[in-house]
Amino acid sequence: MKDQPYSDPTAYGNGPDDAVTDTTERAAVTHHALRLGGRTLGYTARVGHLAAVDAGSSRPSAKIFYVAFTLDGDAAHERPVTFFYNGGPGSSSVFVLLGSFAPRRIRTSMPDFTPPAPYTLEDNPDSLLDRSDLVFINPVGTGYSAAVAPWKNRDFWGVDQDVASLKQFIKRYLTVYDRWNSPKFLFGESYGTARSAALSYALHEDGVDLNGVTLQSSILDYARAGDPVGALPTASADAWYHHKLGLHPVPDTLPALMDTVCAFARGDFDQALRAYPHMAAETLERLSQYTGIDPPTLMSWRLDIAAGDGEGHTLFLLRLLHDQGRAIGAYDGRVTGVDTGIARHISPNSGGNDPAMTAVSGVYTAMWHHYLNGELKFTSASSFTDLNDQAFQYWDFHHVDPTGAQKGMDAQGNVVLYTAGDLAATMSLNVDLKVLSANGYYDFVTPFFQTERDLQDMPLVEPALRKNLTTRCYPSGHMIYLDDGSRTALKADVAAMMDAAVADRQAVARIRTLQAQHASFHRSDQ
Repeated sequence: MKDQPYSDPTAYGNGPDDAVTDTTERAAVTHHALRLGGRTLGYTARVGHLAAVDAGSSRPSAKIFYVAFTLDGDAAHERPVTFFYNGGPGSSSVFVLLGSFAPRRIRTSMPDFTPPAPYTLEDNPDSLLDRSDLVFINPVGTGYSAAVAPWKNRDFWGVDQDVASLKQFIKRYLTVYDRWNSPKFLFGESYGTARSAALSYALHEDGVDLNGVTLQSSILDYARAGDPVGALPTASADAWYHHKLGLHPVPDTLPALMDTVCAFARGDFDQALRAYPHMAAETLERLSQYTGIDPPTLMSWRLDIAAGDGEGHTLFLLRLLHDQGRAIGAYDGRVTGVDTGIARHISPNSGGNDPAMTAVSGVYTAMWHHYLNGELKFTSASSFTDLNDQAFQYWDFHHVDPTGAQKGMDAQGNVVLYTAGDLAATMSLNVDLKVLSANGYYDFVTPFFQTERDLQDMPLVEPALRKNLTTRCYPSGHMIYLDDGSRTALKADVAAMMDAAVADRQAVARIRTLQAQHASFHRSDQ
């Protein structure tokens, strides 16, 4: 089969009031092969746009840029399809695409800084292509995605607005490529997990029932973001990695340490926070031993291990290796950055200058353009938007949950988005839905213990449904897949979840029946 390159002349603006008038659905099509698991897999890559429509008027409202990898030769209706996205909000899917389970991936030096070019793009031995076709979505205002006039980009920058557009994109993809009867999965990272929770329910309500959802580095309850109880085990993991624990002897394995610290966090530490400054002396000493931070400093922080300074920098991340002139990464505490001289004023764990992000930003930027233009044969006159700060700035965090309650902002305008209830509702209605929650031990942005607490507390009471939820942790950071061993382990866990969902033929039949019933209801209601 012959490749079909495509050069897109449309200008995709990423500002709040930008839009396009072109609604064509064009894609570059290329053909490739991957050696995976002892087999050679032929696959087709498609890079381009599909038009999401307004639910009321059915007029095209947004052009969504996507990259899809589909295995050649398999019957589409039997072949699973997985939809991937990053978070932000305001992030394209380039990070999960080039780092995780696509057929090709970047090579990094994590947890060390990846030196400047030349970089390496290599076949991915951990690709999920042996289990599922893979579709990477770029929400409006990211990648080459934009609103279609008269809509504007800002019309899609909100929790429910974003979910509505991605729901319409997924439905359009299922229609164009005849995938309505395929097993369907979502994979979201960071804010993408909040998106997945709400999107799973929105899809269900629109007659698209999922077989599985992977939540990587979750944030499902914004009201508890920065909770010191949830953050403490991650701080201890960072101290363990950098040999700063005050314990003697030091635990041999990280999981053993985490079990102990999690128990301390939910017990004595939680009580000490409430009792401050009148907590037990032995509790303060144990906190110091678990974090490598001296007692007077902890007292000055009011024991809040997640406390920040006036500029929004997390004090623990600056303090742990202060004697070495280093700051550690919020996204991956194993990674360090210079925190002396001028760097002290521009680098401390903020945005794109976080040490963990700085360690890989160069290889991501260079190899994405190399891959897109060279191997996937898609070119554009527009600038590719990997991270759109404007989308985050304008984001509407209001959210109507499955009960009709308003979530997302409190009376003071603070973000209190909560979507764990959406996930619980979906799991209660689609009783065969499998959910895998994955976190990195060294992730201070979405700490693993806080994720566990959010999932434990979500309104899902039925024990049989709880069995559909699996949680896993890995010795990595926010972007779990950038650690080679963790990526391999995560691939195995995602594959096991997919295999369990697809192998249960009765469950698949029930999901398809549920989807058909919803589709019939919506047709009769129109």
